[in-house]
Amino acid sequence: MKALKRIGTVVLSVILWAIILIAALYAFTTMATKDNTNVANLFGYTPLVVESDSMAPTFSAGDLIFIRKCDPAELKEGDIICFHTIIENQYALNTHRIQSIETVGDARSYTTIGDNNDGIADQHVISDGDIVGKYVGHLTGAGKVMDFLSSSTGFLVVIVLPMLLFFIYQVYNLIMISIRLKKAIAVETAQEQELARQQVEKQAEEKQAEQEKAQKEKEEAQAALEEARRMKEEAEALRAQAEAELAKAKGQKQNGEDEKQ
Repeated sequence: MKALKRIGTVVLSVILWAIILIAALYAFTTMATKDNTNVANLFGYTPLVVESDSMAPTFSAGDLIFIRKCDPAELKEGDIICFHTIIENQYALNTHRIQSIETVGDARSYTTIGDNNDGIADQHVISDGDIVGKYVGHLTGAGKVMDFLSSSTGFLVVIVLPMLLFFIYQVYNLIMISIRLKKAIAVETAQEQELARQQVEKQAEEKQAEQEKAQKEKEEAQAALEEARRMKEEAEALRAQAEAELAKAKGQKQNGEDEKQ
């Protein structure tokens, strides 16, 4: 049971962290495309959602492409680049293939074209300053996930609710840890109290034993003193008796001498 519980906890943690990573990718993708004049990047890479099929079949609408910052001088014809341009009279980002490069002095200009645009090149010629980066790969259909996340329902279902569950789960873990900690402290306190009680009882027993030993020694001393007094009295009695007998013997001897005279 403990092993299953531990496995379940690990799986839940992995799922929640995956959701957090998706949320982070969504947030970064949204931030990257929010301001077309300043495209954000992470370690030089920018994820972007494809809005049209102009580059099909290389990548299509709903795919998530990745753009890497690059040195425009290293670009060549045939490379796919992301750049600032005008689309339907609005400043926007576009990702097309370089059809041709023209160099005038140190300045380079690029003519771009979509793979699915029937050989019709883009209307606007771009320069080095318009280039955001070079296309390096894509995830098929991942852009649809980002679009779904950008909706209020998707954001609520995929981001807000899992984050809320993750928060509740962490709070629950903290509560359980707090309960276990309080229980451990209570057990430790009870053990310390029991140990202190045993020590007090041991000290009391030792003190009582010392008192009993002292009382016994006192009684033995008193008994020895009484015995010494008795022996002294007996010795004095014997001495008195001996003195009396000696005096009696002296008296009889004196009487005998007097009778002889």
